[in-house]
Amino acid sequence: MKILVVDDERDIEILFQQRFRREIKDKEIEFVFAYSGEHALTYLNQHVHEAVLILSDINMPGMSGLELLREIKHKYDQPPPFVMMITAYGDAENYNQAMSLGADDFLTKPLDFSVLKGKLKEKVQ
Repeated sequence: MKILVVDDERDIEILFQQRFRREIKDKEIEFVFAYSGEHALTYLNQHVHEAVLILSDINMPGMSGLELLREIKHKYDQPPPFVMMITAYGDAENYNQAMSLGADDFLTKPLDFSVLKGKLKEKVQ
């Protein structure tokens, strides 16, 4: 499963590589990282239907994760990618806005990687 992780914090790449070391080694999961919403759209345009799942931060400079979500759900509908929004702000406003724009799931930072792994396993099955 290829997962596109979108977050302006570059250290997230190291964190994911550490937490998913075994899954990466066993080729169960492949991560691709984009450090802005604009970079994510460029990747998606060049690699149509490669990313099965998108994990996106909400608060990023430039294009926010919610703006990215709106673009993804509008432009990539066959098949629609599964999009999980991630934010440090787990307030009802962000949650409701993400869900109204078509988010498939919503997680708060700091990420509980055991919960994330469980959700990813559900998605694979």
